[in-house]
Amino acid sequence: MASKITRSALRATTQLSHFSQTQSSFGPRHASPIFRRYLATPAEQPRLRLGSEAPNFSAKTTQGDIDFHQWLGGKWAILFSHPADFTPVCTTELGAFAKMRDQFEKRDVKMIGLSANDLSSHGKWIDDINELSNTTLQFPIIADADRKVAFLYDMVTEEDMKKIDTAFTIRSVFIIDPSKKLRLTMLYPASVGRNTSEVLRVIDSLQLGDKKGVTTPIDWQVGDDVIVPPSVKTDDARKKFGEVREVKPYLRYTNVSDSVKSK
Repeated sequence: MASKITRSALRATTQLSHFSQTQSSFGPRHASPIFRRYLATPAEQPRLRLGSEAPNFSAKTTQGDIDFHQWLGGKWAILFSHPADFTPVCTTELGAFAKMRDQFEKRDVKMIGLSANDLSSHGKWIDDINELSNTTLQFPIIADADRKVAFLYDMVTEEDMKKIDTAFTIRSVFIIDPSKKLRLTMLYPASVGRNTSEVLRVIDSLQLGDKKGVTTPIDWQVGDDVIVPPSVKTDDARKKFGEVREVKPYLRYTNVSDSVKSK
């Protein structure tokens, strides 16, 4: 009996020793700085799902320090990011957004840009933007040299996740509604410039959908027919919208262009 206990104890000791050696082989493989950072503070980089609240942050901008949620002020907004000041594609993009100021203001939409540099170069870059695009840029640009907002909004590529202070901030667009909810996210590779008309088109679609309870089809433009959601019965749709064109029981069109033009 004693020998059995001894043999059992020996096997247990051997297994424990093997387990310890196995664990020690993983010991030197410390987590990367970015992993440790988010492991310690998981709330720092929330999941950016459509319908979730846009993460809040404090930052320096070309128009002073802001608290992002306070800056939103209960209005629609677009937040768009750039890799760096004095980069060619970014310069054309900011100039295009600046020239569309009246279009966004007509829809009660605020604009705010972001560039992964500090304020010391933002001002001169804005001078270049105004000169090259023949415009006057009037919305704020966030200074995000430490990539705080870039990581918070997941504006980095997979290969840049380990580069906390030098990560390459990709081109991102976020549309945020008056209740601070994320309504659209678009992520572009650094080599591809954005389409400002598409951003405006999406805002028109979202605002119309919120107001009238409709959805918009492929390539929809203001004034085109819209789609009656499947949740609305055809009879109820006719009472609400007037003429309804039924292509299939699940695909019905109507037109609410007058309400769009009047906004």
